[in-house]
Amino acid sequence: MRVRDAEATRRRLLVAATADFAAHGIAGARVDRIAAEAGVNKALLYSHFGDKRGLFDAVFRMNADAVVETTPFTAEDLPGYAVRLYDAAVERPELIRLATWARLERVTDGSLVIDEAASEAKVRAIAEAQRTGHVTPAMEPRDVLALVIAMALAWSCASLSYVAAPGDPDAEHERRRQALATAVSRAFGP
Repeated sequence: MRVRDAEATRRRLLVAATADFAAHGIAGARVDRIAAEAGVNKALLYSHFGDKRGLFDAVFRMNADAVVETTPFTAEDLPGYAVRLYDAAVERPELIRLATWARLERVTDGSLVIDEAASEAKVRAIAEAQRTGHVTPAMEPRDVLALVIAMALAWSCASLSYVAAPGDPDAEHERRRQALATAVSRAFGP
């Protein structure tokens, strides 16, 4: 019974911290506020995560893992992958906000990817798709992946032009999905 309570407490802390970090960033998030929202004391938060940075890392990993798990990658169908990423960004804007805060406050260059093995598997799959003629060989596989992700996030909450929201009309989402699929297909097709 105690293990289940510890896991439930950990989940409540992660949910509360996701909201606080997404709204206020790493520096602006408050451990007191997170602990209060989760219904626990700060000491329990520290015992689970060590410190605020450890909590942020756990929050970021949880949200990134959720998107990776629900967004299957297929190198032979980069347009479909981009559309699935678009949908994930609309449904889970907190991950984009967390990534933006991480980029602003912690990792100013290089990769934000937590699971390097998964990222490398995608790069290898793109290289194989290039070898078999499904993806243009004109670009490095890592650059193809970076550009597909950037295109998929064009309407995310980090966009400089327009932010898509879950409540937008279905026709608007479908128009964006079609535009994205067409652009990715033309940019990276054989």
